[in-house]
Amino acid sequence: MSSSRSGRSGGSSSHHRSSKSSKKPRAVQRSIQQLIESLETHRVNTLTELCRIERVAATCENEEDALAFQGPMTAAWDYYVKSNQFLTELRGLTRSYPLCSDLLYDAHVRVRNDPNSNKSWNLAWLCLVKIQEDDLVSGYAALEATKPEMWGGREPSTDEAAQLGACFEYEWNKAIDTMLRHWSVPPTWF
Repeated sequence: MSSSRSGRSGGSSSHHRSSKSSKKPRAVQRSIQQLIESLETHRVNTLTELCRIERVAATCENEEDALAFQGPMTAAWDYYVKSNQFLTELRGLTRSYPLCSDLLYDAHVRVRNDPNSNKSWNLAWLCLVKIQEDDLVSGYAALEATKPEMWGGREPSTDEAAQLGACFEYEWNKAIDTMLRHWSVPPTWF
């Protein structure tokens, strides 16, 4: 599932791997099946665990195993975002200034409408990158900071809203950066 897979096509080492894969130990095959099943049943639905399985999938030695992971891995990332676990984990990183759910919803819609979003199977990563690329944090931070409910029902002054907006922006950007550190290499097809 990584872009390094293209280096596996052709050459004698690829042929050697393919012939070797048919003699793969049952324990390895069972382990791969268990990981795929955990994705399909949503037993695994945290960023850390999904990334761990994603790394296993990216290092599969044969194409058959790598292909077996593709659908379940894509569906698991989709479920992670849609089940609100993504929002929950982001809010866990933004306890002082909880991340606005509208920001995540907007990023999700933008990813779905972006023809270039097919570059990855990982919806969470695509949303995080879209948030950064489209500078969504600053706009939503400013919007949240001006809401009367943030001020006990009163309208904030311009300075108050700017100060609170800066706090939102700092904490939200820090959380997004923290999540993006889970990938040393972008999870992309190409």
